[in-house]
Amino acid sequence: MSKSDAIVVPARRPSLWRHADGALLNTLALGWTLSCWAGSLALLVSGPSWLRVLGTLGLAHALILSAYFLHEFAHHSIFRKPAVNRRWGEAMGWLAGSAYARFDDLRHKHMRHHVDRADVITFDVRRFLREGPAWLRRLVLACEWAHIPAVEVLMHGYVIVQPFLLDDRRDRRARVIGVLAVRLTAFALLAWASPWALLGYLVAWLLMVTALRYADAYQHTYEAFATNDLHAPMPPVADGAAPRDHAYEQHNTYSNLVSTRWPWLNLLLLNFAFHNAHHERPVEPWHRLPALHAALYPEAAGDAEGHAQTLPMARYLRSYHRHRLSRVLDDDYGAVGTGRDRADGFRGAYGVSFLTAV
Repeated sequence: MSKSDAIVVPARRPSLWRHADGALLNTLALGWTLSCWAGSLALLVSGPSWLRVLGTLGLAHALILSAYFLHEFAHHSIFRKPAVNRRWGEAMGWLAGSAYARFDDLRHKHMRHHVDRADVITFDVRRFLREGPAWLRRLVLACEWAHIPAVEVLMHGYVIVQPFLLDDRRDRRARVIGVLAVRLTAFALLAWASPWALLGYLVAWLLMVTALRYADAYQHTYEAFATNDLHAPMPPVADGAAPRDHAYEQHNTYSNLVSTRWPWLNLLLLNFAFHNAHHERPVEPWHRLPALHAALYPEAAGDAEGHAQTLPMARYLRSYHRHRLSRVLDDDYGAVGTGRDRADGFRGAYGVSFLTAV
């Protein structure tokens, strides 16, 4: 056979996906998220009253998944190319209501959380409320007493006004104005189609924020640092304090599982509750986290609720309710004890959402 007769085998195209075993799972999960979002909106606009309630809950579910997919895209754990993750991350930001911030800004803040092993923020909401107008503080506390996530609403609001307050954020103004124009137009059309649909959308978004912060509040006992510059270096560790190393990270991180009896329920949060596993290997995709958790803590299989780093969500419901006001102004996250009531002294944290680039 001559060289000219040789069979040329075309080069295999690189996979779109970062992990081959995630191709089908991510296709189904992303398809479900988008379909649930569109279908729920349709129910809100044209469905009878009882179906509008279902539409509100369905929309909240879709928004929760979109937020956790944004987190996955921030870690580049879904697609092989960073640019594709960025585009999908931007899209999820539009669904989750965090598009006022650039995806790269959201990603940078979240990466600092992993690298610095701390909660780094530019808007100290507790200090703002303590030193701000008394009427605002009373309003926020009244809302939080009723479990309306006013602190998170303030954080999202600050993302919108920040470019108009800080000179080094001036380049974000056009984006904020553009996103506001699009979203206000969309909300006006939704209200025109059905005022109840707009109300349902607002309730669904608040349910999403509440679900996310119920998870976020009890995943870490990290230190919180407020700085005007998210690129500023961390202050040195205080004398006598534990170094912010891997051991510190795992000891101050908790896997707050939705359920230990029915592990599949953790899919409602895209397995984000396997948080120690996520911090052990941040690029591990959501569908591999349960297996990684089991490998990290084989001793928890027989007694998951008694394991030190496993904190089932049902165990801190009482603490979440009891400390809903002190958590607003108190910088101390509290501490985790032992036994079934070990979360009673764990106040948790507000204002640490990965959806706000502040």
